[in-house]
This record gives sequence, structure tokens and C-alpha cells, in this order.
Amino acid sequence: MDSHGQDGQRVVWTVVDTGIGPLMLAATREGLVNVVFHATDEVRDRALERLAARLGTEPVEAPDAPLLAEAIYQVEAYLTGVRRTFDLPLDWSLISGFNRQVLRELASGVPYGTVVGYGDLAGRVGQPGGAQAVGAAMGANPLPVVVPCHRVVESDGGIGGFGGGLETKRRLLALEGVLPEPLF
Repeated sequence: MDSHGQDGQRVVWTVVDTGIGPLMLAATREGLVNVVFHATDEVRDRALERLAARLGTEPVEAPDAPLLAEAIYQVEAYLTGVRRTFDLPLDWSLISGFNRQVLRELASGVPYGTVVGYGDLAGRVGQPGGAQAVGAAMGANPLPVVVPCHRVVESDGGIGGFGGGLETKRRLLALEGVLPEPLF
């Protein structure tokens, strides 16, 4: 039995090619647990090692697993502008405490086509002055794109950081109509 009283946690994964590069998607019985940008073989292998260590089981490649198939469908629909929200069960087990609180607020309270400042998001979770802690939570987000950390920006109008790279952040914000499409 694991620490949750379950007989082993099954983790399935796949890599999907998208307009923002290859994304690795991983899921447990609870829901989507991880989205990884730039999922080259090396990046994918490191991510799978981290998942195995954190979740106590060897992830299995299973692109046809129902939850992954639905996640692929929704991510592709979002990235082509067809879908504005995600309706997927999420497994929050890779994140806890303040970071989880911030990411849940982000997921439920910052809709498509809008942005929020790091400080404003900190205030929403009762931590005014916690902008840097919110930045750390964004950097720890195990579910980027689906939990839209790309929608968090600097209060002075700067784009801020992004684990998937600033070009990816710009493309996602342009997709949502927040920034103009790049000229080239």
C-alpha cells in the first residue's frame, strides 16, 4: 500500500506534437498529473524519472488511455483556438501548500483571454506582498497550459517568466487575444 492507502498508483504518459513543440502528458487514476514542455527524449526521460520517484511507480507509455486521449483532444483543441477551457480531472499530488492554493485560484479565477499580476494573485489567496512566492508557484506548476500560468504577468506590464520559454508564453497569450500575433 502507498501513503494514500492504494495498491499502487498507475501512471500513464504520452508525448504529443503541438504548435508549441512536443508536450508530454502524464496521468494517474485521479487525473492529469503533469504537462512537460519541450519533451525531447532527454527532457521526457528526466520527467519520467521524477514522476517515478515522486509517485512510487514506473510510468507506462499509453497514448490510448482514456484520460490521456481526452487530454490530447482538449490540449489540441485549445492550441488551435477551438477550445477556451479545460474540462479534465486533475491530480494535484505533485504540488502542495501555498503553491497548490495559488494554482487552484489561477485555474478557477483567471479565465481565457485575461491576465493577472503576480501581486494581484497573491492578494487573492490572502498573501498581499507575496508576488515572489506566486512566481515560485508558477515555476513549480506541474500542469502548465491546463493550469494557465502563462496568464500571470508583471504589474508593470512586463510579460514575466515562463517555464516553457518566453516565446511560448507570447504565443499562448496571442492565441488568447491578450497579445498581438508575432509579425514573423
